[in-house]
Amino acid sequence: MTKLTVHTGDPAGMGRRFVDAFERAQTGQVVDERHVTFLSFDAMMAALSPKRLELLRHLRHERVGSIQALATALGRDYKRVHEDVTRLENAGLLVRQNGQLEAPWESLVVEVAL
Repeated sequence: MTKLTVHTGDPAGMGRRFVDAFERAQTGQVVDERHVTFLSFDAMMAALSPKRLELLRHLRHERVGSIQALATALGRDYKRVHEDVTRLENAGLLVRQNGQLEAPWESLVVEVAL
């Protein structure tokens, strides 16, 4: 299963995850992990709004070549979908491959630091 772990935390936590993965890889372990870290819970919730989650769900099942096609499929305004795609892409939650928009994750696992 392809999962993306979404965290809240600080750069030190990101560094610890990187060092841990690097050390495991050095011992011969296969390390196939994907992580995105937001600096605050509010930033994470803004990025994962209900409309953006709907967009990610759609792209999980349907690859789309343009933002216009995605807006049409979702029945939403092009400008808002463009903003959402930009935000999700900048956050690492959405990727473009071979001219297609896609959300290659089967699941998002959310981890919130207290």
